Amino acid sequence: MKSTMFLSGAALALMLSACTTAIIDQPSADPVVSETGEAVSEAPDALAVTVHDGEFATIQQFVTPGGISVWLVEEPSIPILSLRMAWQAGRTNDPEGMEGLSNAMVYHMNEGAGDLDAQAFFKRMEELNMSFSCGTSNESTYCNSSMLTDNAAGSFEMIALAFAEPRFDDGPFERYQREQEVSLQTRETNAQYLARRARIDALYPDHPYARNTSAESLAAITQDAMRAQKDLLMVREGMLVTAVGAISPQELAPLIDAAVAGLPERSETPEPDTVALGEAVADPLIVSLPQPQSLVTFAAPAMTREDPDFYTAVVLNYTFGGGGFESRLMQDLRVEKGLTYGVYTSVSAGDKLQLWTGGGQTKNESAGEFIAGIKANMTKMVEEGMTEQELADAKSYLTGSYPLGFDSNAKIAGNMMGVRLDGLPVDFFDKRNAMVEAVTLEDVNRVAQEFLSPDNFTFVIVGEPEGLDG
Repeated sequence: MKSTMFLSGAALALMLSACTTAIIDQPSADPVVSETGEAVSEAPDALAVTVHDGEFATIQQFVTPGGISVWLVEEPSIPILSLRMAWQAGRTNDPEGMEGLSNAMVYHMNEGAGDLDAQAFFKRMEELNMSFSCGTSNESTYCNSSMLTDNAAGSFEMIALAFAEPRFDDGPFERYQREQEVSLQTRETNAQYLARRARIDALYPDHPYARNTSAESLAAITQDAMRAQKDLLMVREGMLVTAVGAISPQELAPLIDAAVAGLPERSETPEPDTVALGEAVADPLIVSLPQPQSLVTFAAPAMTREDPDFYTAVVLNYTFGGGGFESRLMQDLRVEKGLTYGVYTSVSAGDKLQLWTGGGQTKNESAGEFIAGIKANMTKMVEEGMTEQELADAKSYLTGSYPLGFDSNAKIAGNMMGVRLDGLPVDFFDKRNAMVEAVTLEDVNRVAQEFLSPDNFTFVIVGEPEGLDG
């Protein structure tokens, strides 16, 4: 998208700030701290705040008296607080034979706490005009909240109650089990699930990421197990917080400490190993599913986020398949040949798993032609490379659209949390576009030769594909 979008007051303030060092205005009882971290004044019980005043975000960093690390973007003009809380442990910590336990636990985190059952809990959140929900991934667990800053005290009390005294009542638990039983049944006819499962089984079947909820593991989950899993994953040590809204560090710190007071101090959660991908499968893997179209997905190894070529891959991916109608795959396979409504690619550089993936749907009878077209475009990119115009267009979009990720409090808080979970520095937002601009034509063509060869990719087809022999 190349049109200009309206930016909120928070985003506009972020865009206009460009000083390299800032001093925050605090009450005299607290020290004023520069970006270097040097306290200008010292006072008992002072909250030390380090300020990064960058191009996209003026971020105040501090550790609460209770030891919680916080990044805050203060925006007085918008009376809403967007809050993100995260822990670097997730589904891979489910006990053997109880896969799905973390998902079950986070489902119940807003289904009643303390003296409030699920209905009373939701009613109280409505009264406060707040939201609160939790989720989990392979490697992280998180809770998100939005609230009016005028109601911050009451809203944080609700979060504190959920953390300290979640109920895990019979009613929500039975509802969850019924929903999951239906999900287990419907996933067997879900083309995306079947494709992902086949890819995992082919490339990393023995890694913890390959573990999957089953009817047996669902039946093994208990309310006591959910309580124990919460205490394992949600602890004060190592907890990360990001926040955006009309609140100061001095106001926010005690609210956070009170909210997390009921969490355990620490726990032991071992990290899984980095995924060692198996060799690419030469012939497409076919999962039979009666339907008029075939879903085609493909995957190959990519690089880590720390790799100097990561942003080269981002630029290359935009031109190849990540740029919507601007991409080569869409221009060739949809616009020129009419084989699909859409085809895409993406680069995922997770901590333990890095993949270059893509996919699209086509009629069963054109599945062979569709795959041949994808591979032909890969080969052309490898052999001929990108053009100067394609490189310029990719950079223009990737840098020009970047500010749109900062046009709301929720987006800013989410982006900050993504940076924190990825272990990136606080000045990442300021450096990101420069890293994109630094990519050269020589860079993208070299990375294309290394990563985009069709032989690197494992193709999975779900449907009743035809024409594969050709």
